[in-house]
Amino acid sequence: MALLAALPLSTCLAAVFLAGILLGSLVNWAIYRLAWNPREISPWGPTPTDAPPRCWRDRIPVLGWLGLRRERKIHGDIFWVRPLMIELMLGLGLAALYWWENVELGLILPQINAFPFPFQIANAPGIVPAWVTHQGFIAHAVLIVLMTSASFIDIDEKIIPDEITVPGTLLGLALATILPLSLLPHIALRSLPPAVGVPVTIPEVALPQGALFFAEPVTLTCPNLWPSQLEGAPNWKSLVIGQACWWFWCFAIAPRIWRGRHGPARALQLIARRVGRELTRVPLGFIAWSGSLAIAAIWWWGEAAWVSLLTSLIGLAVSGGLIWIVRIVGTVALGREAMGFGDVTLMMMVGTFLGWQAGVLIFFISPFAGLIVGLVQAVTRRDDVIPYGPFLCLGSLLVMIMWPTVWNMGMQDLFHVGWLVPVVLAVCFVSLFGLLGIWQQIKTRIF
Repeated sequence: MALLAALPLSTCLAAVFLAGILLGSLVNWAIYRLAWNPREISPWGPTPTDAPPRCWRDRIPVLGWLGLRRERKIHGDIFWVRPLMIELMLGLGLAALYWWENVELGLILPQINAFPFPFQIANAPGIVPAWVTHQGFIAHAVLIVLMTSASFIDIDEKIIPDEITVPGTLLGLALATILPLSLLPHIALRSLPPAVGVPVTIPEVALPQGALFFAEPVTLTCPNLWPSQLEGAPNWKSLVIGQACWWFWCFAIAPRIWRGRHGPARALQLIARRVGRELTRVPLGFIAWSGSLAIAAIWWWGEAAWVSLLTSLIGLAVSGGLIWIVRIVGTVALGREAMGFGDVTLMMMVGTFLGWQAGVLIFFISPFAGLIVGLVQAVTRRDDVIPYGPFLCLGSLLVMIMWPTVWNMGMQDLFHVGWLVPVVLAVCFVSLFGLLGIWQQIKTRIF
């Protein structure tokens, strides 16, 4: 990160652009090889049996797809356009994101200028250490790559594979632990130093005696200070919370089938047996128990790593739990499966990168685009089955880029009064149940 920050801006943007198109090649490999029905389109996969041999030039990002046009008779006339655009747009998009986060300080300055200063604070060298914003950029770039892969597979097959969300969740937890400031930023005026954060240098601003501005991650209790009872060892309650979130995720990714013919008690018993068996087998057993041990070790170590890891674990549980509840409510209201479980594990992955506060905002934002597209598709194609994963990813991207705006528009005040959040969510779930019931009646009468 320090090396990248020390390079000239034009060199940095060029390096990020090249890295982006290389990551785009990885995304295309994932789209065509990790799908339920793998296709031999990516030049990094096997060559189709009825296609001419491929060469090293076919693996050059962007340009290689121009040569692969020779396989049009096998894959379709314009099959090469989408993967070419994915690689190109990832390169351009990540370069733009780098400029926004590290040059314009787009996630930092708007929060600073939200304070009632007599003048606007301009970007200046040293206002925030460069390594702080670079940590966030790395995490956000990784998340964008994962969400892009998941979205296009969901568009193609209406499924989100665990091969993306499981490694993505583990990577999100690891990045939060190693790079605590990779979580979304929060600018606060504190008289006491936060558990994780660095001072912000704002020239010509008079501050109360003993107070400083800090750039800190949006932790579990943000905008409030981190409470002492959630610190690492020997505060065993924080360890119980972290382990509960981890095993909640392990249960979510375990294979299981609801067999309710003999009642819910029997169905739950069968699920418990199946999950118990899976937790003694590879790979789930290895992931579950080794991860639990790693969480305990980081809790024992404490400090910034534990604060960030516990925040990421709570983000996993809350973000995924909200979508899981929506899935249950929608299934009951519609009388059929309303949402694939891949959407749940997708939001668990997103929650590890962005935290639970962003997860709540994504929960509110994403349904609007999905509802509009669903209505148009139901009227034009008589089909109301749409992949919801891309809308969750678009909502996540919007919240991530526009974080200062959504955070400063009263969201801080809502999360400051913590008990309001579950009340608002409960009202939304009740309203959702009623709206889905009405929608089901409309579909029945029209179609």
